[in-house]
Amino acid sequence: MFASFIDNKIMCHDGEDKDPILRVFDFRVDKIRLLNVRTPTLRTSMYQKCNTIDEAEKAIELRLAKIDHTAVLPHLLDMKIGQGKYEPGFFPKLQSDVLSTGPASNKWTKRNAPAQWRRKDRQKQHTEHLRLDNDQREKYIQEARNLGSTIRQPKLSNLSPSVIAQTNWKFVEGLLKECRNKTKRMLVEKMGREAVELGHGEVNITGVEENTLIASLCDLLERIWSHGLQVKQGKSALWSHLLHYQENRQRKPTSGSFSTSGILLDAERRKSDANPGMSPLRVSLIQDMRHIQNISEIKTDVGKARAWVRLSMEKKLLSRHLKHLLSDYELTKKLYKRYAFLRCDDEKEQFLYHLLSFNAVDYFCFTNVFTTILIPYHILIVPSKKLGGSMFTANPWICISGELGETVILQIPRNMLEMTFECQNLGKLTTVQIGHDNSGLYAKWLVEYVMVRNEVTGHTYKFPCGRWLGKGVDDGSLERILVGELLTSHTEVDERQSRTPPLQQSPSMIRRFVTISPNNKPKLNTGQIQESIGEAVNGIVKHFHKPEKERGSLTLLLCGEGGLVSALEQVFQHGFKSPRLFKNVFIWDFLEKAQGFYEALDQNELVPEENWQKRARSFCRFVTAINNTPRNIGKDGKFQMLVCLGARNHLLHHWIALLADCPITAQMYEDTALIKDHTLVNSLIRVLQTLQEFNITLEASLVKGIDI
Repeated sequence: MFASFIDNKIMCHDGEDKDPILRVFDFRVDKIRLLNVRTPTLRTSMYQKCNTIDEAEKAIELRLAKIDHTAVLPHLLDMKIGQGKYEPGFFPKLQSDVLSTGPASNKWTKRNAPAQWRRKDRQKQHTEHLRLDNDQREKYIQEARNLGSTIRQPKLSNLSPSVIAQTNWKFVEGLLKECRNKTKRMLVEKMGREAVELGHGEVNITGVEENTLIASLCDLLERIWSHGLQVKQGKSALWSHLLHYQENRQRKPTSGSFSTSGILLDAERRKSDANPGMSPLRVSLIQDMRHIQNISEIKTDVGKARAWVRLSMEKKLLSRHLKHLLSDYELTKKLYKRYAFLRCDDEKEQFLYHLLSFNAVDYFCFTNVFTTILIPYHILIVPSKKLGGSMFTANPWICISGELGETVILQIPRNMLEMTFECQNLGKLTTVQIGHDNSGLYAKWLVEYVMVRNEVTGHTYKFPCGRWLGKGVDDGSLERILVGELLTSHTEVDERQSRTPPLQQSPSMIRRFVTISPNNKPKLNTGQIQESIGEAVNGIVKHFHKPEKERGSLTLLLCGEGGLVSALEQVFQHGFKSPRLFKNVFIWDFLEKAQGFYEALDQNELVPEENWQKRARSFCRFVTAINNTPRNIGKDGKFQMLVCLGARNHLLHHWIALLADCPITAQMYEDTALIKDHTLVNSLIRVLQTLQEFNITLEASLVKGIDI
């Protein structure tokens, strides 16, 4: 090491590249030269003569010569006669009452307002005491000391068992009352206007967000679980209790529960043969804990406890999970003292009962907060078995969209109707795009419905279809856009218990044939059609008049059952002529002919008015853009896309007026058709004009491939 040091010293010529050790060495050499020491030692090498000692001594002498101190006048000490005596050579016995009293005034100590009042009162009493003789003063001071000791706040260790029980009982009642108030406040906030209509408008929740209320509930749970702990372990008492419960269950697995769950799964598997459906998720407190433990973004115990509470609330299992957690009496007895809140049976039952009220509302407090985590999703596709669904030879694919994003195109293995995949949280699911590549000998697929389930939260969405996918069948579509709804828990139970086919279960599963033929012409009259249009438009208007947190899915109001697209289909189906007996004619065929007519009219410059010219050009431009899209959507899918784009651009009422006056309409519709009745058309236009006030934003899956 010394040789390397010498080599570095020899090789170093520039001060900037000098090694730090060499810099220290050169500094010591320069210091030795400055002090003129020939043979330096550890003491002499560090020596420097002090030049400031004289000035420091003068400052100290001046300060001692002029002491700033005001002496107190001689006075009697606050002690009994004889207390100050002590034997020479022994340290006197300290008096606790004298030492406990502070100075009469101290300008450096901060005191609050009550303390200042007490100090003034003591000074006043002191001036009164000076006027008394010694005996009276001693008696008065002793009485004041005794009175002060009786009104002091007693320590918990000095309390009797009855006082401790009474104090603890008040604390437990306070926690229970706070739980009741918080649950009511959260339910009123979630129900919104409905709660006001039910008579709960007196609860002021203005400006309080859902996340704030849930965070305060988590704080309350932490205080309840921290009350009466034997030994505090970790930052979160709730999560610590959950970890102990998980450890006990993993150490002592019960064979009976596994056999029972196996029997349930077998029963569900036998049911699925008759009525295809997803097997229910197992309700498990431990499984929900594992979901939280697998989230790498959550680091602390407090964060894990809050995430577990949010997940349990979203699954409507918070009260049930906590009941299972507290059912382990041995563990609760081991972790908590006898007076703890969790060991008071009556209060604990009332607490769980209050939490059970959260099951009345739908929370998405886990899905909407943890937006970047990976979520496993399970897909089930249910084709029609009666029409050769098992002979399908093409390669299907699916794409799922939600409020927070959408997946890439997922290829489904052939002859596989179920699959599980993992992706970033999609939020509430809205649409499913399903299709195939039209390969193989039999590339026609009749899909009844698609189900998608979030494997963490358990939310299951059902996307009805009931349409063909394939060339030369139905409207020739190779892909469909399905709009779904969240299934409630009782709906899932009813579907699993029912043995009836899906078409007889729910009106939402009935197939919507939008093809027009003499055998399936709609039976609705003009009054019913107008009513359906009014309900669809009113649904959209109500959507935008609600507070943003209470709004539902706009896609469902546009493309769902009873939505705007379905209502306008009924308008164009009414009185539609069929040129051939065995040929299906679609609404899109009529729209394409109307487009050709207006394009020819525009080329010949025969459009009567400038406004009509703008409307005709916009209509032709949108129809052309939809026909040129690379997507393999059918004619009904194109009509749905045109209605959505017209609603977004506030052009629907212009297009209705344009089509009502088109000569093609007279050729393809009967005289009794709604589209040829000017009174009904004007009424329809006025209803559609109400949508001009709102900014309608379409989901990306509805207009994918359209740049207009």
